[in-house]
Amino acid sequence: MKSRLTRKRGIKMAKPLRRTARGTLWASIFALLVPLPGTSVMHAADPPAPVRVKLGTLIPRGTPPYQVLLEMREKWRQAPGGGVELVVYPDGNMGGEADMVRRMRVGQLQAAMLSVIGLSEIDKSVNALQNLPMMFRSLDEVEYVRDRMRPLLEKRLADRGFVALFWGDLGWVRFFSKEAAVHPAEFERMKLFTWAGDNEQVELMKALGFNPVPLETNDILPGLQTGLINAVDTAPLYALAGQFYGPCPHMLEINYAPLSGATVITKKAWDSIPPTAQQALLKAAAEAGAEVTKRSRAESEQAVEAMQKRGLTVHRATPAVEAEWRALAAGVYPKIRGSMVPSDVFDEVQRLLQEYRTSRAAVGRGGSGGTPR
Repeated sequence: MKSRLTRKRGIKMAKPLRRTARGTLWASIFALLVPLPGTSVMHAADPPAPVRVKLGTLIPRGTPPYQVLLEMREKWRQAPGGGVELVVYPDGNMGGEADMVRRMRVGQLQAAMLSVIGLSEIDKSVNALQNLPMMFRSLDEVEYVRDRMRPLLEKRLADRGFVALFWGDLGWVRFFSKEAAVHPAEFERMKLFTWAGDNEQVELMKALGFNPVPLETNDILPGLQTGLINAVDTAPLYALAGQFYGPCPHMLEINYAPLSGATVITKKAWDSIPPTAQQALLKAAAEAGAEVTKRSRAESEQAVEAMQKRGLTVHRATPAVEAEWRALAAGVYPKIRGSMVPSDVFDEVQRLLQEYRTSRAAVGRGGSGGTPR
């Protein structure tokens, strides 16, 4: 009987022992997960999520500027502090340049690679780098003026909430036309493309005696094919990528104006990037700007050769023809100064050009002034 009772008691005692074991186990786990007051638990730090920057541009996919943006994207991804995820929207997928500036202002885009046409939607001062027809005689002059104007232009962009990442150009704008044309009077009879939304550019074209037709860049080829326009001024790189040389098999080779621009980011987006990463991003951007200019200028020359093999006829301006164009442009400078380009900026461009040309002339005479850069 005692043996039976013991067995019963043993059975009764086994259950609390199992409960105690389970209780001890859970108490131990709880003690590990919940720290006592005044203590802390060490966790492996999660890597910071990268800041996402959406960048729009009209640049066609596959062109040198687009490839450089992809290279910059990779460098930004590896920047300190978690890097930056740069998403590039080429081919005008985010609309025209005026649309991109509006999208940046409302936060739909954080950055854009823009020509002077788009940048002038932010501040008119940048017009001095492009919208001065026949003002620059060489790309060296373009670079000289741009490098010395940068602090002023970047301050004015910053005052309006934008940070300039890099500047550059795609080489010279050339005139492509359906019919052969060399003299300004021959272009007056044509319907010439101009950027949609840029009323000042339209007025400039009219002042030069041309017949401007405002269009978005994606509408240039259809416009040429339907006869809505029959001439377009653009960089050869764009003409090749957009196949404008088909309906416009003639090109006037004259240094009308550089196709200049910059890549900008909103100050709000820039300030969201860790300071530890910003210097690395600016370094990568500066390298990108130099590459965009170098590769695009070379590509523009190669583009002309490629289009010539496909039927393009190149008409090179003689000194006499060039003089006609310079006289025409000089006649509209008073209209540009103070309207399209602020007076102080216009005057500074002319001062810098005179400085550059005087220095170059001294070098040519065997002076010791050195080559200005």
